Amino acid sequence: MQNQKLYVGSLPYKTTEDELHQLFSQFGTVTSVKIVTDRVTGQSKGFGFVEMASADDAQKAIESVNGSQFGGRSLIVSVARPPSPREEGSGGGYDRQRRFRNR
Repeated sequence: MQNQKLYVGSLPYKTTEDELHQLFSQFGTVTSVKIVTDRVTGQSKGFGFVEMASADDAQKAIESVNGSQFGGRSLIVSVARPPSPREEGSGGGYDRQRRFRNR
């Protein structure tokens, strides 16, 4: 059996990882839960990931939770896409060469 990672969007900002775990554990074994937060403020970004123990459990969860109301919001649940590769060296924003050219 292989774990299946799910994307969960449109989460209320006050949702806790424990609440998300409880919601998804109704459909099978939950192996991990992660709500994505802002690095600076710690505020939820309104989405997260739930990892289910099997693809069957994940499919049951998608069918049951996607579009359902949770905390006054309609949840979006789908199979998570793998992260896109990041380009090397693309995190600065400060172009040293440009600075010297403009003098």
